[in-house]
Parts: sequence; C-alpha cells; structure tokens
Amino acid sequence: MKLSARDAPAYFAKPDAAATGLLIHGVDAMRVALRRQEVVKALVGAAGEEEMRLTRIPASDLRKDPALLLDAVKAQGFFPGPRVAFVEDAGDGLADTFAAALADWREGDAQIVVTAGQLAAKSKLRKLFEDHRGTYAAAIYDDPPGRAEIEAALKAAGLRDISGDAMAALTDLARSLSPGDFRQTLEKIALYKIGDASPLTPEEVALSAPASVEAALDDVLNLAAEGKAHEIGPVLRRLEAQGVGPVGLCIGATRHFRTLHAVASDPSGAGSGIGRLRPPVFGPRRDRIQRQASDWGMHRLEKALSLLLDTDLTLRSTAEVPEMAVMERALLRLAWMNRR
Repeated sequence: MKLSARDAPAYFAKPDAAATGLLIHGVDAMRVALRRQEVVKALVGAAGEEEMRLTRIPASDLRKDPALLLDAVKAQGFFPGPRVAFVEDAGDGLADTFAAALADWREGDAQIVVTAGQLAAKSKLRKLFEDHRGTYAAAIYDDPPGRAEIEAALKAAGLRDISGDAMAALTDLARSLSPGDFRQTLEKIALYKIGDASPLTPEEVALSAPASVEAALDDVLNLAAEGKAHEIGPVLRRLEAQGVGPVGLCIGATRHFRTLHAVASDPSGAGSGIGRLRPPVFGPRRDRIQRQASDWGMHRLEKALSLLLDTDLTLRSTAEVPEMAVMERALLRLAWMNRR
C-alpha cells in the first residue's frame, strides 16, 4: 500500500504491528533515517535493540548473501516481543530478494523495514512494497514540516506549553534547518526548560537555535542599517571565509532594506506595517525591524534601495571589479547614510 504524504506521518507514529513490511525512500537520507528511527521505536520499543529484537542488515551484505534477510525474519530471540529486520540503503537490485522474503513471511515473523534513496515511480522495489497486500511504502519529500509534524516533534521532545509567538518562531526554524539540526535544537530547548513551568518564548527559541551563515548575514545587515560602520569589516571577513559571495550579500541586503521600506511606507501608519510582513516576524527581530524602519524613514530607504540596485548591476556586469570591495563600500555607504 502506498502511503500519501498526508497519511504517512500518522503511520510513522503508530505503525501497523501486524504488517509484513515498510519501505521508506527519499532523496534526503537524514529525513529518511529519522522516520525509520521513529517507526522502529514504535514497533519494538526503546529496549528493542538491547533485547536483540532488531536486526540490522546493510544492503551491501545482503547482496553478497541473500539468505541473511530470511534468516533474520524467521529467527527467534531470547526476549519476547515484536521483532524488526531492518535493511538500509536498498535498491532495485534487491527487489527479488525482498519478494522472496515477503512471499515466505508468516504471522509472528519479524517485520521487514527498508530504507532507500530516491526511487522512480517504475522502481521494482517501490512497486513491490506498494502492491503487496501486507506492506506499506512511503516517499519522504524535502517539503518543510507542517504544523502537525512540528507539534509531534515537540511532544516527543517533552515540550508542551508553547506560546503562539514561540510556535511561529519554531515553524520558521523548521523551514530553515535540516531535520537533524531541528531535532537537536528541540532537544536543546527541552533541556533548557527542565524545571521551568513557564511557556516557551521566542527569545528562548532564538537562544537555542544554532548559529549559522544566515545569522552572520543578518548581523552585517543590521550593522549597516544601524549605522555601525566600524563593525562591518570583521563580520564581512567572517562571512567571506564561510564562502558567502558579494552577489549573495547584495541580494540579502536588498531583501532586508525592502522589508524596512515595506514597514516604513505602510499607508495606515502607527507602525502597523510590521504586522503586514509575510512571513511574519516575532520577538526581538520584530522590534529591531520596527526601530530600523522608523529611524530610516521611507524616503531614505528608497535611496538605500537605489544604491543597492546600482551595486547589484555593477557586480553582475562583465567589468572586472574587486567585487567584495564594491559590496563592502556599499554597506559602509549605507551605514554612513543612516548617520545623516
């Protein structure tokens, strides 16, 4: 049976204990591995591996000795309880091996859990698990996690009392981080909140979020927007060392100043423009954007955007120019512009 993207998360959380097997496949190996861990834990419990009710079989070993799978499916352990035979990184070359094991599977045998990379719709392995009446197949896509998926991850991490702003911050974080990094961030937040009964806040989410290139980029753009010209150089050198190019910097700066312009030019006034931003911003970042937009004003922000447009054209031209120096000069000019 083929599990849809909508139904798969619920199945991963509570898999069919009587099923013959499950295939999880997708481009992102980390996403696939996390889902496999969730399913295996739900099937055999937290102590399943310690009690030897989980057998791991690398696909490379199975290619050399196809009998390994059926032996693992039929083997009886010392401890009672459900068992799982897990095959990692399988491919179409093992389809016949899995077909034989599924045909010989009987009630009480170990459930077969398989992970694979991206499989085409005509893949033999994929069609085997989708068409067999006792098995399931689920494709894992690179789409950002939805609210239900994030809430399930929060519950698994022991986080329950979460403010609306904190949930919005976590949603933004889930879209920007890899699944593994997001999971580690939730675990860090859970450790931070041990013994603290107060609701989780956006500030606490920001404190636990991993430092990244994006954070350093935000730093240099905020320095330019706040007129701190003398601090721009060191942060710019760090970004350059991390592989950030001048064109990427210019795109980020243009996006930042367009956001400020949207806030400053809102016709309703009274600072309500900040509430019209999509995606919305919360916590300290919201206050900072509001303050920067107010300090600059609509007309000076239009001049800043004109400067960035000229810089972008220079960087993308065929002329041989010191690109990072051109970008640094633009950021310094923006910082000096805010001082006038």
